[in-house]
Amino acid sequence: MSDALTHFDRDGKAHMVDVGGKAESRRVARAGGWIAMRPETLAVVVTGSASKGDVLGIARIAAIQGAKRTSELIPLCHPLPLTRVAAEFEIDSEANRVHCVVTAETVGRTGVEMEALTAVQVGLLTIYDMCKAMDRGMTIGDVRLLEKKGGKSGHWVAAPD
Repeated sequence: MSDALTHFDRDGKAHMVDVGGKAESRRVARAGGWIAMRPETLAVVVTGSASKGDVLGIARIAAIQGAKRTSELIPLCHPLPLTRVAAEFEIDSEANRVHCVVTAETVGRTGVEMEALTAVQVGLLTIYDMCKAMDRGMTIGDVRLLEKKGGKSGHWVAAPD
């Protein structure tokens, strides 16, 4: 892997990377993170009794929408034709957390890491938004790339926690 920052030209000016010469390939990225909350808040999320509705169902849709809109939020990110976005939520009752893992896929000339990372953040922020009336002290953490496949750099997996 190169240490060069690809979003800057030789004069140090920001630019969108030219991916036109790259071969298309199937690209997959998985990202994850969590949101911690009070036990009472987690109980509302688990039972689906939040006043705003099904927290995890809405967060799942929000995560997918976040992946689809990534290039509108990250200035130098290429718009990608996503072929799949899957958002999974897991309850961790011991730590009073909801974990989110998003898998994003495309067939293209650049990776989908930013789409997966953005989707995780949007999904977790949606949980915050839907539960903030009960718990303004929720904390979002450990959002990171877990795995990426495809392209010239091949397969990469994050070191375990």
